[in-house]
Amino acid sequence: MKKRKTTSIILALILCLPGFLLAKTTVSLKGVHLCCKSCVTGVAKAAQSAGASATSKPQQKLVIIEAADDATASKAVTAVAKAGYYGKSSNPSIAIKTDLKDATVTSASVSGVHLCCGKCVRAVDKAIDSLKGASGHTAEKNSATFKVTGSFSLKALLDALHENGLHGQISK
Repeated sequence: MKKRKTTSIILALILCLPGFLLAKTTVSLKGVHLCCKSCVTGVAKAAQSAGASATSKPQQKLVIIEAADDATASKAVTAVAKAGYYGKSSNPSIAIKTDLKDATVTSASVSGVHLCCGKCVRAVDKAIDSLKGASGHTAEKNSATFKVTGSFSLKALLDALHENGLHGQISK
């Protein structure tokens, strides 16, 4: 009887093993700025650089990242953010992380935002227009860095960019 039970357990483990080996981690990012083919390509390249794949659904502002495991998925999400995109993650433990120290400032420099076309710049326009205390910005197509002026909170600036599906590094 004991031998039969042991054999059954071993057989069950053998049958389940392929499923464990093929296990994937899937993370969805909602609200991502995907206005054109260059945006979709940028997200795909970022995820691929981390060893994952990304499927974009522009009309839904949705990116689905598939990776072999959680660690790879996390690297892919980080790479997507570094490429200038933001989306709310379906998995809070695999999400875009920020370590921005909040302060009220009269100007800030923003770098790393994906600005491939006029629609991307208009997304920045919309973000800055919604930012309480901001008076303007210098973002242009293909800009690596732009300046925001006025009197505003750094956290509020990042939140405004995120609301428009964009991500960047902000400094005073």
